[in-house]
Amino acid sequence: MRWLATPEAIRVQTGKLFSAAEAGGLAHFRLDLDRLPAAANYVAATIRHNYPDLQIPGHARWRHFVVAGRDRWAEIAAGLGPVDAAERARIRFDLAVTSVLLDAGAGAAWRYRDAATGALLARSEGLAAASLAMFAAGLFSSDPNAPLRADADALRRLDVPALAAHFQSGPGNRLAGLQGRCCLLNRLGEAVAAKPAFFAAGRVGHLADYLAGLSAGNRLAARHILIAVLDALGDIWPGRLRLAGRGLGDTWPHPAAIGPGAASGLVPFHKLSQWLSYSLIEPLVERGVAVTGSAALTGLAEYRNGGLFIDTGVIVPRYPDLLATPQAPGGEPVIEWRALTVALIDRVAPLVRKNLGVDAAALPLAAILEGGTWAAGRRIAAETRPGGAPPIAIISDGSLF
Repeated sequence: MRWLATPEAIRVQTGKLFSAAEAGGLAHFRLDLDRLPAAANYVAATIRHNYPDLQIPGHARWRHFVVAGRDRWAEIAAGLGPVDAAERARIRFDLAVTSVLLDAGAGAAWRYRDAATGALLARSEGLAAASLAMFAAGLFSSDPNAPLRADADALRRLDVPALAAHFQSGPGNRLAGLQGRCCLLNRLGEAVAAKPAFFAAGRVGHLADYLAGLSAGNRLAARHILIAVLDALGDIWPGRLRLAGRGLGDTWPHPAAIGPGAASGLVPFHKLSQWLSYSLIEPLVERGVAVTGSAALTGLAEYRNGGLFIDTGVIVPRYPDLLATPQAPGGEPVIEWRALTVALIDRVAPLVRKNLGVDAAALPLAAILEGGTWAAGRRIAAETRPGGAPPIAIISDGSLF
């Protein structure tokens, strides 16, 4: 059902679980909304510390390419030479799509040594640096004369040993979900080859041309980016639900989401696809396409945002073993946790803005995610648990978190 591939569906269906929680009807969590103002204050304090001028960039993959104070993508881009705006956008799309799809939970123990800076990096920053190095080395390109691209042939040929070597994964430094990541990029290659309407000439970056073609007067609503991403990539997610012949991606069943129509009982999150959509905004703007209505996209249902609300006491587990037992990503507890996270980000955002004395125009949701909830979730995790692990351990398959 096409409606499930919209940001509106995410808010409606996660909202049903939030309403159930308000009524005490969820099996695994309850809400303590009296704690929400304190959570908002914590987020606002985090923003003030990290961005005292409140000039916060949007939540996007590009932030993670800044390593040890050096913008590694900007350094690479400076050597592109005389490429026009359209080709520059294609290159950035090639990088953003592959890099975001490789960022689905690294595990607590894995580390990556960045050759350019010498920095030892973990989690998203490590995955970003590793994927950027792969891209710069031409791992995703079948054309040795054009290494900075991602195309169907190279992606379909990618194997686990090559990926492991570039991620520096091995004994004592295992990257979680390596097989799943490789499978995801292989399936991306299949989708790129099979869908020339989105990916002309078998290249990922031509998605930029497709989106530019959707714009009217060089203006494009952000929701159309997400819808296009889900149309283009909906079949790459392994082992996911299908409805009317369509892969539903990051969509999961829960009894509290019952309602009319084929979407009844299904809760979409589209976490990686939405983060990718946020990350594609800047290349489109650089190309000359104004992206409007970014507030239509939702908060991201991932462990830093979700951990913030558990660690501040807003989301409360109903039984103590829940926080001590690793959870499957499609399990009912994780679906509830993620749904409450999406709904609570919408509710904490106006409280954060009020605390900071700004409005939604000055502090859009993408900025609250980047400077606020995600950063605050990481900060409170570091204050609460050794190593900054999230409050709930997720069994990663390399294709979700």
